Parts: sequence; structure tokens; C-alpha cells
Amino acid sequence: MYEILKKEMLTPTICRMKLSAPRLAAAARPGQFLIVRADEKGERIPLTISDYDAQAGTVTIVTQKIGASSADIIAYEEGEGFADVVGPLGLPSEFVEMAHEKLAGQRYILIAGGVGTAPVYPQAKWLKEHGIPVDVIIGAKTRDLLIYVEEMRGVCDNLFICTDDGSEGFKGMGTHMLEHVVSEGHQYTQAVIIGPMIMMKFTTMTCRKLGIPATVSLNTLMVDGTGMCGACRVSVGGKTRFACVEGPEFDGYEVDFDEAMRRQGQYKAEEAEANEKHVCKIGRGK
Repeated sequence: MYEILKKEMLTPTICRMKLSAPRLAAAARPGQFLIVRADEKGERIPLTISDYDAQAGTVTIVTQKIGASSADIIAYEEGEGFADVVGPLGLPSEFVEMAHEKLAGQRYILIAGGVGTAPVYPQAKWLKEHGIPVDVIIGAKTRDLLIYVEEMRGVCDNLFICTDDGSEGFKGMGTHMLEHVVSEGHQYTQAVIIGPMIMMKFTTMTCRKLGIPATVSLNTLMVDGTGMCGACRVSVGGKTRFACVEGPEFDGYEVDFDEAMRRQGQYKAEEAEANEKHVCKIGRGK
């Protein structure tokens, strides 16, 4: 059993949990993900690792309530535990394996949309710990949906916040914020973008216009996390790639986002039906 040591609701629908998982924590790296199965009959849910502490033996996950299975995960309480937590899966972020001489000349801009802010955090943290300049853009629809703001301030050189409605920070989307930041004189050698697929598509287009190479994370396409089911197939540079074993991060310029978004929408009807029938199995009166 993977015990939940700490649980907190970051927003009414976004939950952060710290789990006891010593072996996973010792092997985890930025960019990787894990698979959570709430109980023995539960669905396999891919979640990018949002933090890890090898010394304490803990990993942190952030789950957004979208469907029946994510609702079951969020319903667990401190002291309870999940049936399975498998990982770390996927390849680490490219910069983790980069030679120090090459990495030393980089300046990163990490662009996070919504719940994608959580997996951006360990990337910014790693870069900061290794002395690499890193700025972060956090975007959300409104102030109440912003997460990891204070945590991010401690692991980046400059934090830029934007909201669609202007309730916090810059009024506009992440693409507008990026253009504004660059117009103010900030220069970057690499962007990492994590968020909703449509956000990653248009942010990548903006990066291309600005001449900034862009990496995106495609963990939302996964099902079994091993490449065997084929659900994570994505076209990158005209070739079929498997996000769970060859990613989850890819060159954003090469990703066929339209195909990826069509794949994401294949099971919306089934998801809606599952939500209507869903009865939360967790909680047990705690």
C-alpha cells in the first residue's frame, strides 16, 4: 500500500498528495510520470511526478478531478493508500542527461498552463539547483485556479503570472505573456511547455515565431504506460512515436497536435457515461 502522508486541495478540483514510495523517489527525475491505480479494480491513471524527495522517500502527485477515476483518487484521505503506484516511467527531461558544458550555456523559459504547473515545478527546481537560469510563466483562467505560485517563486529567477480575466498578474493567455516577456528584453535558448493540448499547440506556434526551440509533454495521452496498448501513439516529425516509452517530452515543432487532440477526444462519450454512473467507492467515513 502506498500511504498518503499529506493531502491538500489546491483548488476545489485540484488535489496534491504526498505519498510514501521510497524506491520510486530514489529513481525519479524531472519529466517522468507514474501510474496510479486507486484500488484493485481501478483504472490506471498517468500522473506526472510533481516533486520527489529521495531522502524522505516521498513523491508528490497532483490530480485534477475530471472523470470518475480521478474523483476516486481525490477522495482518498491521509493515512489511506493506493493499491498500486508504478514508476518512474518515461524518459527524464532532456536537460537531465545534458553535458554540463552544454547545459551551462542555456537559459530556460518554462510555460505552464493550469494543472500543468505542477510537473513544471520539479523541472524548475532541478535547473535552479544546477545553477541554470530559468524563468517560469504560469497561466490560468482566473486567480482561483492558480497553483504552485509560492513554491515556484523559490525555484526560478523570474516568475510571470497571467490570467485570462486579469484577476492576477498580466491579463491574457500564456502566449501573450511570452510575447510580452520577450519584448521586454528577456532571451531564451529553450522553452518547455506543459498544459492542455490546445495550449501547448498555440504556445509552440508562438515559440516558433519568436525563434525559441520548444519541448512539450504528452503524458495526457497514456493508458497503460508501457507502450503495449498503443493509446499514446502520436505523430512526431511524420513518424509514429509512443509517448509513454519514447517521451513523454518531444520537440513541439514536430508534434502533430491536431491528431493528438482528436485522439484525446475519442472516448468523451464513454467518459460522460461513466461520470453519470459514478458512485465514489472511497472515503469510508474518515
